[in-house]
Amino acid sequence: MPIFGVDIPFASFCGIEALDRPDGKTLLRLELRPEHLNNIGMAHGGVTCTLLDIAMGSAARRHVDRPVLTLDMQTSFVAPGRGVLLAEGRVVRAGRSVIFSEGEVRTETGELVAKGSGLFKPVQPRMKGEIEAEK
Repeated sequence: MPIFGVDIPFASFCGIEALDRPDGKTLLRLELRPEHLNNIGMAHGGVTCTLLDIAMGSAARRHVDRPVLTLDMQTSFVAPGRGVLLAEGRVVRAGRSVIFSEGEVRTETGELVAKGSGLFKPVQPRMKGEIEAEK
């Protein structure tokens, strides 16, 4: 299942789906399953960080229409994640060599679970032949 036109195998593995946003922001949805939870029954921090990384990185990628790499990411956890989580990403500022993005993860009822910021670097897309040669 592509995320804004790109195959992200880890997102598919996790069950993350992209929702349409016409305003340049990205919106992701994840229905939590038992394997997404920590030992006390709430969303594992890694799942929350994954949602933020993909939401912010997808916003950056869509902004420059090129792949991006995450250079830095800061996350603040605010409340437990349960049920269905929605992650929004947006570009704050784009320079020539880096893009600053912000994101939030909320429950379906709108409760803030986590917020984050990230620094992303646009890179040249790799050709399929280059990828196959590395295998």
